[in-house]
Amino acid sequence: MEIINFLNLVFLAPFVEMVSYPIFFSEVIISGLLTGVMYSLVALGFVLIFKASGVFNFAQGAMVLFAALTLVGLMEHGFPIWAALISTIIVLIALAFVVERFMLRYLINQEDIILFMATIGLTFLIQGFGETIWGSNVKPLDLGIPSESFEVGGLLLNEFDLFAAGSGAILVAVLAVFFHYTRIGRALRAVADDHQAAMAVGIPLKNIWIIVWSVAGFVGLVAGIMWGAKSGVQFSLSLIALKALPVLILGGFTSVPGAIVGGLIIGVGEKIAEIYWGPLVGGAIENWFAYVLALAFLLFRPQGLFGERIIERV
Repeated sequence: MEIINFLNLVFLAPFVEMVSYPIFFSEVIISGLLTGVMYSLVALGFVLIFKASGVFNFAQGAMVLFAALTLVGLMEHGFPIWAALISTIIVLIALAFVVERFMLRYLINQEDIILFMATIGLTFLIQGFGETIWGSNVKPLDLGIPSESFEVGGLLLNEFDLFAAGSGAILVAVLAVFFHYTRIGRALRAVADDHQAAMAVGIPLKNIWIIVWSVAGFVGLVAGIMWGAKSGVQFSLSLIALKALPVLILGGFTSVPGAIVGGLIIGVGEKIAEIYWGPLVGGAIENWFAYVLALAFLLFRPQGLFGERIIERV
């Protein structure tokens, strides 16, 4: 009987609340969707690198941090916003050149685990370099994005969250078109399948890697701006990589739309779990719910919702 009562609380509580307090339930859903878009912005950078190299880029979280640190650091030194943005993009492109020149070109056709370990080392290098240049203090980031709350039909919405969601949606649409309808996008998929074969048909591997790391850096800049403006630019931003992992598992490591869908599922699931199920286990369920959900996906659909099933013949 106790088990039945517990299951009723777990599975029926959200539906009872939805019927009894529809406006509050809608606010929970909307809050989860907006948070999910923020997760998706980080996950997009991982997808870009994975599609071009076939390896999980553990350094993407550090790139988010470094981009935000560079932007706010330049603004603190008197750069206007537009000049700081342009300068930061140039720095990220230069970082892509350095990564290709001193790391990637020596790892062509190496095992995936070697590439993965290289990105772990790159993570600490970028973090240390950013801390050396810009310091380790928490830095507020104000780009003039409105953050006032307003009410629509009884729902309380925040202008900043809506702006972040709109920016993420536009970025996802642009990247989806880029990957599926451009020559560079097709070349990226070819490089991910086989480095040597791509080079044999005339695809310049060096240029492709520079392009994709530059685009991933730009995506990291957008994510860093949104997270930095919301909670301040601090070194905990690099840990966002850990939250992006379950997003990728749900959506699929090779799917741009999957990154946004996975982020939305994680965002909504976390909010519902924390508010309706958290009291049953003492709270803080939001911190680990995403990983439990990702584990369930690994058991039943390891390629994710939009990922490609890979069959290797031996």
